[in-house]
Amino acid sequence: MSNAAIADKRPSALRGASLPKWSPWAIAAGSVAVAIGISLAAGFDSKIQWGLLSGLIFLVATYGIAARVEGRRQAKDRIATGLVWVAFLLAVVPLVSLVWTTVSRGVKVLDIYFLTHSMGIVADAQPGGGVYHAIIGSLEQVGLATIIAAPIGILTAVYLVEYGRGKLSRAVTFFVDVMTGVPSIVAGLFILSLMLIFEMEPFGFAGSLALAILMMPVVVRSTEEMLKLVPNELREASLALGVPKWRTILKVVLPTSIGGITTGVMLAIARIAGETAPVLLLVFGNRYINNNPFEGAQQSLPLYIYQQYAQSAGANAAYDRAWAASLTLIAFVMILNLVARGIARWKAPKSGR
Repeated sequence: MSNAAIADKRPSALRGASLPKWSPWAIAAGSVAVAIGISLAAGFDSKIQWGLLSGLIFLVATYGIAARVEGRRQAKDRIATGLVWVAFLLAVVPLVSLVWTTVSRGVKVLDIYFLTHSMGIVADAQPGGGVYHAIIGSLEQVGLATIIAAPIGILTAVYLVEYGRGKLSRAVTFFVDVMTGVPSIVAGLFILSLMLIFEMEPFGFAGSLALAILMMPVVVRSTEEMLKLVPNELREASLALGVPKWRTILKVVLPTSIGGITTGVMLAIARIAGETAPVLLLVFGNRYINNNPFEGAQQSLPLYIYQQYAQSAGANAAYDRAWAASLTLIAFVMILNLVARGIARWKAPKSGR
């Protein structure tokens, strides 16, 4: 056997002792067991307290064991990794709990009848009725708001990244930042003041205008960040070939960032899809089906959920409809995100070898 082969079989003097790969799982299991024992002995009834205590014991045990076996430097690395995992679990647990609660309570009355009928002549305390009129209202209001806000937001972001210089660019950036923090009720009051000036009755498109105001700054900010990620080399290569700047933006910059732009638009849609205050002020709600967003009051899913829950005192039917409508709204946003991801992948530039 050669000297090199013999040397390969010898343990390296530079490689210190290390914990096995399964050690984090073993420490986690032990931490949970110890936390449950301490909680039962101390009389803690809340599972949240059990979880927090388990996380604390896990971090302390990880550092102590790793410091003894691997040294303090590696122990600090493991404690940082453990903090990331604990923070991840703290973020996931409420989300899973929310989804589970909504699904378990929403499926009670969620069926084809519920999705294809309105409240009509059904009283809030009576079983039956549906959410069809609210689905139509939300689709029309959110769709019109997207048609208004998405092009304006994308073009504004293109201006800020590709053309914006000087005082005008700084002023636009400042007002976009201000609009990002505007409460939804303020946008609704702004449109309501215009309706009162022109003596207009509540109608669906008024809600769309308020939702568009809330949507535009989100689209501008997300699109601006995506456009900044496009390498300048692509722009320079296109311009060097004599392609005009507007065509470079249209054919190179936007297609390169279309995935991120689509995701930003979908985040903005999800932001406005659950707004209740502007709809309550401007659309007013309607128990019947109204397919015309430009005339008469309309319903929407967030407003339907609010009204049903407000009437649910002593009425289990209204309470169940509120949860079923909440599940419908979550499914609506989820479907939109899946469609957006499909479009972004379809339109994304193909990478060659």
